[in-house]
Amino acid sequence: MSGIRKVAVIGAGVMGSGIAAHVANAGVPVLLMDIVQEGATDRNGLAAAAIARMLKTEPAAFMTPRAAKRVEACNVEDHLDRLAEVDWIIEVVIERLDAKRALYRRIDVVRRPGTAVSSNTSTIPLDALVDGMPESFRRDFLITHFFNPPRYMRLLELVTGPQTDPALAETVADFADRRLGKSVVRCKDRPGFIANRLGITWIQNAIAAADDLGVPVEEADAIMGRPFGIPKTGVFGLVDLVGLDLIPHTTASLRAALPPEDAFHDSYREMPLVSRLIAAGFTGRKGKGGFYRLSRTGGQKTKEAIDLASGAYRPARKADLPELKDAKGPRAVLDLPGRAGAYAWRVIGATLLYAAGLVGEASDDVAAIDEAMRLGYNWTWGPFELIDRIGGAYLADRLARDGRPVPPLLAGLDGRSFYRVENGRRQVLQPGGGYRDIVRPDGVLRLADIRLGREPLLTNGSAALWDIGDGVVCFEFTSQSNALDEQVMILLGKTIKLVKDRYKALVVYNEGTNFSVGANLGLALFAANIAAWGEIEKLVHLGQQTYRQLKYAPFPVVSAPSGMALGGGCEILLHSDAVQAHAESYIGLVECGVGLVPAWGGCTEMLGRWQASGTLPKGPMPAVARVFETVSTATVAKSAEEARDLLFLRPDDGITMNRDRLLADAKARALSLVAGYAPPKPVTLTLPGSAGGLALRMAAEGFARRGIATKHDLVVAGELASVLSGGEADILDTLDEDAILELERDSFMRLVRTEATLDRFESVLETGRPVRN
Repeated sequence: MSGIRKVAVIGAGVMGSGIAAHVANAGVPVLLMDIVQEGATDRNGLAAAAIARMLKTEPAAFMTPRAAKRVEACNVEDHLDRLAEVDWIIEVVIERLDAKRALYRRIDVVRRPGTAVSSNTSTIPLDALVDGMPESFRRDFLITHFFNPPRYMRLLELVTGPQTDPALAETVADFADRRLGKSVVRCKDRPGFIANRLGITWIQNAIAAADDLGVPVEEADAIMGRPFGIPKTGVFGLVDLVGLDLIPHTTASLRAALPPEDAFHDSYREMPLVSRLIAAGFTGRKGKGGFYRLSRTGGQKTKEAIDLASGAYRPARKADLPELKDAKGPRAVLDLPGRAGAYAWRVIGATLLYAAGLVGEASDDVAAIDEAMRLGYNWTWGPFELIDRIGGAYLADRLARDGRPVPPLLAGLDGRSFYRVENGRRQVLQPGGGYRDIVRPDGVLRLADIRLGREPLLTNGSAALWDIGDGVVCFEFTSQSNALDEQVMILLGKTIKLVKDRYKALVVYNEGTNFSVGANLGLALFAANIAAWGEIEKLVHLGQQTYRQLKYAPFPVVSAPSGMALGGGCEILLHSDAVQAHAESYIGLVECGVGLVPAWGGCTEMLGRWQASGTLPKGPMPAVARVFETVSTATVAKSAEEARDLLFLRPDDGITMNRDRLLADAKARALSLVAGYAPPKPVTLTLPGSAGGLALRMAAEGFARRGIATKHDLVVAGELASVLSGGEADILDTLDEDAILELERDSFMRLVRTEATLDRFESVLETGRPVRN
């Protein structure tokens, strides 16, 4: 097959509709099919209802509402012949072998030869699915196991059969990689493949151990979370997130499919409490609660946690485990005395032991198993990376002391690690004993690989600069949460001088969870508490000047965000020549939410973009009103595509679906701008003056009367209105960038001196959310 231009998804349940939505996010039209309900007036009703539901779900399945228009509601009774239009058919129906086989026979009658057909199953072997089907069907068949929610989970497990056409499988894998943004992990045709087989084992061990050892759910999640590179939800919070009802279903499927001697069965036990919760509708966050719930007794929201022994809910309490703070690394946690260490070893020891047994069974590749757990369960380290951190000899010795068998893979390490760096290349140990280089796919460039065995061109405590080849350098934030501070600005200033003298282009990029959460509020709060107003104003001015130097540098600058790019992180995008954004970039000027106004040029740049957009009525007020609406409400784009609508991104800025391809795409974009590059010309803006500012303040007062703006919100909105309208300038006065930057700086300094703004700083630092004054 030459490519995938249209897709059909059969099965409009949560998973099938989510897959269809994400294919539509990639710009590809989709036929979403389901059965016709008996007596239905709309024969496409199930699929149509799924599309409508996805437009309302949070987190959103569609990157923009426009994407929903690419999904066409159909049914398998009237429209099955339309499968001849598509290049890939994805089956996501009930996990019953007879139902799937019956559907495949119908599909094979109408599909074009060479059309890929895949199942989303994770429990039924491929051989069983295609048993009795023609050779031509078996050649075009594979398993593509997406993780839920399909838009956000990057893992795709791919399974092929002995007769699957390798070229067709490669076409599907390439589409999943480049267009859907998936990391494709090849798995053997074994029950549960990799991630769920190991992940469910981990979950079962964690729940059973907490029950046996009397570990409260809050303590269990604290132990199983960050110390082992696992999301802070831990295990009980994770089960609530995915749904309690899914765990028994997946467990039952694996128990039925795995041979009796498989160690998976050792982790299984009946859990009457879980059954009672599910029966009562306590299925996790999608239900009335799960291991945790929100109680609204007396009109107050109170978080409660379940007591595993009694099954009764009680007020949730913070885990009282001071020893965790002192334990440096996962091995230290395993060595903790008492309940915490015993629980950690019981769970992690059994999980890593099982992982070692999956090599050669679920996959021949240690790195593939690690990748599956990093992406399928959001672990920071895969199981073998975790073994390296703990120590293979330590793990083997402790297993032996417990009387448990030491897998040959661990016993044969002989002091080696599963991963090493050799000649600047990361290598992984093979089951046969030798190491191989970890080779990235074409078009993948990782900063983590570039850093191996190299020194940065420039560095300080908050940022670093790296040579990424071909005359391009990469500026990386390295502070906590990639927050921006004086050190970032100083190094960025030095970078501009260095690139001007020796390089062709600059890319601003990092591989953190978030591009940047904005300015360092902790430092700002500290300075404010000691009345160091001059230091704060100095930082504001430094940021303004540095960003302007970046904008008017004599070389192209491309920023490449992923995750949150907020406040000052958004402003650096606004000052770049181009942006190559990961599709899951959440961009916004959020300063008003913490009681400030953007002061590093965000207001100036947004005004310029909207006035030049040609999409608004003529005159200065429409652009000013649009920016006021966006900034005063601290609007954050929920995808890179939505960021284009808000003009945080330009219409010609690029979007990369696969996070691993972002740096390479940004570098290519930067190089494309080098020939004939000239920096932008300074702009002047025509603003409505004090009369326009009054109109904006009146609009904000209307929100206050409706109860959706506080007293301090009005103060902040008034300062923002002054900046955007030109302050005390005359009506239709023209201001240059310097004048507007001065307005930004002055308003910022007035607001940062208010007690209400500092209260919001403290709230954000403590809870992640501002208090509304």
